Amino acid sequence: MKILLTGATGYIGKRILPILVQKGHHVVCCVRDTTRFNPPDSLKENITVIEADLLDENSLTIIPSDIDIAYYLVHSMTSSENYKLLEKKSAQNFRVKLSETKVKHVIYLSGITNEKNLSKHLLSRKEVETELSKGSYNLTTFRAGIIVGSGSASFEIIRDLVEKLPVMITPKWLLTKCQPIGVSDVLKFLTNAILKEEIYNKNYDIGSDDVLTYKEMLLQFAEIRNLNRRIWTVPLMTPKLSSYWLYFVTSTSYKLARSLVESMKVEVVCRNNEINKILNIQPISYKEALLKAFQKIQNNLIVSSWKDSYSSSESNFNISEFINVPKYGCFIDKRIMAVENSKLTTEKIWSIGGMNGWYYGNWLWRIRGFIDKIFGGVGLRRGRTNKSIISVGDSLDFWRVLYANKREPRLLLFAEMKLPGEAWLEFKIVDNKLIQTATFRPVGLGGRLYWLLVYPFHGVIFQGLIKKLSIQ
Repeated sequence: MKILLTGATGYIGKRILPILVQKGHHVVCCVRDTTRFNPPDSLKENITVIEADLLDENSLTIIPSDIDIAYYLVHSMTSSENYKLLEKKSAQNFRVKLSETKVKHVIYLSGITNEKNLSKHLLSRKEVETELSKGSYNLTTFRAGIIVGSGSASFEIIRDLVEKLPVMITPKWLLTKCQPIGVSDVLKFLTNAILKEEIYNKNYDIGSDDVLTYKEMLLQFAEIRNLNRRIWTVPLMTPKLSSYWLYFVTSTSYKLARSLVESMKVEVVCRNNEINKILNIQPISYKEALLKAFQKIQNNLIVSSWKDSYSSSESNFNISEFINVPKYGCFIDKRIMAVENSKLTTEKIWSIGGMNGWYYGNWLWRIRGFIDKIFGGVGLRRGRTNKSIISVGDSLDFWRVLYANKREPRLLLFAEMKLPGEAWLEFKIVDNKLIQTATFRPVGLGGRLYWLLVYPFHGVIFQGLIKKLSIQ
């Protein structure tokens, strides 16, 4: 089937695209700026990219008339002070244009809007639903509260608060109830709903079985991350002060913080879970969603899952394009250097560790391994699994191999040493340039202090390492 995907560059859009392609659909990605849309190369045979702005009805003439299904995933909450008017206009233009096509089913992801007194943001979501429902097609609306997944705005704000603040004096809206849902379950609802006639022209609330206050969500997050946190709520913080509090403590923008604060004063609890039975989906719990978001990739889990998922697909997926190191909230040491001979540099990378050492500052690597053993870690004693071959799942000193493809070439390692956080080390060669990236995702203040302490040593070790690898 041919599917129109609006919001293809957004949080949900980027995640649903490979799933739709894997299911055998051709996806028309509607984006406002094609230069900002960079889908993986292995998807390009199964997608069409069109440039259109839903606020400009004339630009929508490019939308093909033979689409079967359309996803409405656009959102203007952070782009303008007048986002409510803009969202309504976008929905109107979309509805008029789609009514001229052969589309059978439109699927819209909204917010839970069961309370009488809604925030400006949630009222906007509800008005968009009303506008979309006037079309000549069948509309299904899924309403979600907090979406739990690494990279989502709400999740990253929670992570910032918990990991940066051992003690929190918080606004009283932290006692508001919410029913969160994991991003993997959101994607299941959105994709399982395609052309299900029994859910045409209806709306459904989706969420896990957990009904929690925001305070409980913060404390459970702290528990998952093994952090001891104390939270007190006070009635003195106005919405404006609360917005500034989020803005200064977390990595969000002030506009987004203000919109979120207004919404967080409203309970977002599901009416029922009948859609779970209709689509045969049992959402995972909040804690399970957190664990999934922070899951440590090792022993070929991620690569195996991609291989299993696509083994029966006719699509020529490149697994490497879907294995990405996290960036949000991370410290990154990235170095790039031209290589004289890509083949020889690749051989050096594939010989790293074990008896061969790390080419530069080996005594510093040995000290780090000794310190790791003192704190109960594996140290450097494991060496390499094989002297000349590196395979996914192998141990390599105190690293675990997540991905290894000599033809690309790309090698991705995950640290199994004792750390106040998680660390990755990646080597890849692109256009005769070696890109060496060390990434550290800290846990709490201890993780941030650790990075500051070791950063001077990284400057020496990693600069020396990339030089040795690049120069023949």
